[in-house]
Amino acid sequence: MEQADEDIVEKAFVVRSYGKGELASMYIGGVQQQTAVKQFNEWIRTAPGLEQQLQETGMTPTARRYTPAQVRLIIGVLGTP
Repeated sequence: MEQADEDIVEKAFVVRSYGKGELASMYIGGVQQQTAVKQFNEWIRTAPGLEQQLQETGMTPTARRYTPAQVRLIIGVLGTP
């Protein structure tokens, strides 16, 4: 594979359990993790039906991680990070 080809190859997003800060930072880079989490939570709240769907999977406000099922819901609405 030539160098130019290697430069355009993107790493595939893996659906797995993610810490909330970890996933938020993947979507919102260049800011502190706490800031990314606050903005990401706002996106979840304002995306039609997403917050309710996440709650139906058992997500609580105090949860520290997203399950793979929750990650699938998020990327279904927000796209891949």
